[in-house]
Amino acid sequence: MTVLAGRSYADVVVGEALPELAIPLTRTLIVATAIATRDFQDVHHDPSLAQERGSKDVFMNILTSNGLVGRYVTDWAGSASTLRRIAIRLGAPNYPGDTMTMTGEVVSKEDGVVVVKVQGANSLGNHASGTVAVAFKEEERL
Repeated sequence: MTVLAGRSYADVVVGEALPELAIPLTRTLIVATAIATRDFQDVHHDPSLAQERGSKDVFMNILTSNGLVGRYVTDWAGSASTLRRIAIRLGAPNYPGDTMTMTGEVVSKEDGVVVVKVQGANSLGNHASGTVAVAFKEEERL
């Protein structure tokens, strides 16, 4: 997805769909982001221990999912935006070898804040779903 640096609050329309973003779920992504977020739970980096605990493999942690949701919206909104709130629920796990496809739709727009309904789905179903509130900086007036 291309960052839209010139996007402004005035450009946003309720009902607007965000472009899809496909994120390949590599083992490296899952393990490295768990470590980067200081989540040392073995289910995020050790396949045999994850299987002992009932999972088919290691799986993505919530901090990474939250970060990817935020990235998806800020890539769309551009550099004149700031995340205000991310409220997601997790569903199907993100396992290595799959792809999570992010989709979104603008559901409201008020007082410089846009709310986007987001969904990240993989081959097992919805991994993350919820809303993201993003604020746009006031445009400079000449």
